[in-house]
Amino acid sequence: MGDFIKKIGFVSLGCDKNRVDTEKIISLLSAYKEFSFTGVKQEANIIIINTCAFIKMARDEAYDVINEMSILKKKGCLEKLVVIGCLPMVDNNIQVVSKAVDLVVLPKDYEQIDKLIFALFNKKPTKRQEISVRRLTTPLHYAYLKIADGCNNRCAFCKIPFIRGNYNSFLIKDLVDEASRLVDFGVREVILVAQDVTRFGKDNNQSLIDLLRALSKIKKLAWIRLLYCYPDMVSDDLIEEIASNPKVLHYIDIPLQHISNHVLAGMKRRSTKRDIVELINKLRKKIPDIKIRSTFMVGFPNETKKDFKELCNFLKVFKLDNVGFFKYSREEGTASFDYENQIDESVKDERLEKIEKIQQNIIEKQNKKLIGSTFKVICDKKEGKYYVGRSYFSAPDIDYQILFSSNLPLRSGNFVDVNIVGFKDGYFVGKVEKHTTY
Repeated sequence: MGDFIKKIGFVSLGCDKNRVDTEKIISLLSAYKEFSFTGVKQEANIIIINTCAFIKMARDEAYDVINEMSILKKKGCLEKLVVIGCLPMVDNNIQVVSKAVDLVVLPKDYEQIDKLIFALFNKKPTKRQEISVRRLTTPLHYAYLKIADGCNNRCAFCKIPFIRGNYNSFLIKDLVDEASRLVDFGVREVILVAQDVTRFGKDNNQSLIDLLRALSKIKKLAWIRLLYCYPDMVSDDLIEEIASNPKVLHYIDIPLQHISNHVLAGMKRRSTKRDIVELINKLRKKIPDIKIRSTFMVGFPNETKKDFKELCNFLKVFKLDNVGFFKYSREEGTASFDYENQIDESVKDERLEKIEKIQQNIIEKQNKKLIGSTFKVICDKKEGKYYVGRSYFSAPDIDYQILFSSNLPLRSGNFVDVNIVGFKDGYFVGKVEKHTTY
C-alpha cells in the first residue's frame, strides 16, 4: 500500500447542511495516510461532488459540474469521479447519464465512503489515524453545526422530505461534544442549521432551548446563531431564551415564504398572515434589537396580482432586516406540481425583479439608520487595507458585511467594537473604537 497515494478534491453544492456533510467526509478520509487533499481540481486523482437537488436549477448545476469533471477525467489526471448528496436520492440514473461517474453514494452510506473509495481501486482500508476535530471549509473562527436531518413539514412545493426523510434530531451530548472540539480548535461562532431548527428534539424528548443552554456552557464559545426557524414553532419560551441568553445572538432566520393567506394555504404552510404579523411584533417587543431575516417565494401556482401586491405591501410595512427571494420551481412529486393555474416564467421573472427592487430600497434606508451606532464585530478576513467582518445582524455569505479600518493588526476571529460611519455598495463602512477579547 506504500505507493497508493491519491489526491482528493471536493465540490460542495447547495446549502450549509451539505457543507457540514462534506466537512465530515473530508475528516473521515483524512484519517488515512493514503489520501491527501487539494483545492486545485486539475491536480486531483479523485473528485467528490456533493450535490443539491432541491429544485431543477440545482440539479442542472450538479450535472454541469459532473460534466466539467468528466472532461478532466478524459485528460488523464482525474481517475475516479464520485457523486454524493441529494441528487442520487432523486435520480438513480446518474451513471447512465454520465459514464464518467465511478461511484454514487447516498447520505445513509456516508460513514462507509472510505471503504467504498478504497474498493474503487481494489484496495482495503488501512489503519485510521485519530482525527480530533471536523475539518472546516469555512474560516476557522466560525462553523455550522447541523443539529438534525430530514423534515416533517410537508410544504406543497418542497422535495426535501422525499429526499432526506422524516426529521431526525441528533443527540445534545454529541452536538455539544462536536461544538466543544470546534471551539478548542478556534471556532468562536457556531451557526445552528437543519431543515427546521425549531423542531429540534420533538422526536426524541429533547428541546432546542436545552441545546442552546448546553452549548452556552462552552466557555470560549462567543456567539450562537439560529438559521431556518419555522414560524409557528418559534415559541414564547424560545423568544425568552434568545432575549436572556447572552451567547444567543439577537438574530433569527424565519423562512416565511409568503404573506397572503390564499397562497400560504396552497403551500400547505401552517401559519396565517395574522400569525406571522403577531410573531414579528412579539419578537420586536420582547427583543427590541432583534434582526429578522426571511425568504419569500414568488410565482407559486394561483398567486394573483392581489396576492403579490399584498406581499410587496407587507415588506414595505414591516421592513425586515434582510430578505432573499426565489421563483417557484415546479417539482415533480410535490403536491403543487399538479396544481392548476401555474404561473408563466415571464410573470415570475417580472415579479421577482419588482420585489427585489422594493426590498433593496427598504434595506438602503434601514441600514443607513445604523450609521453612528457601535457594534461588536467579528473579523472574518482582510482585503487590501480594510478588514471585513460581521456583527450580530449578519450571517456569513447571506447578510451585509462591514468594511472597517484598524490601527492595530487583527486576525480572523478577533472581536472589535466598530462604529458604523456609512453604508455604500452593499457594505457597511466603519472604524474600530475598541479592541475586545474573548
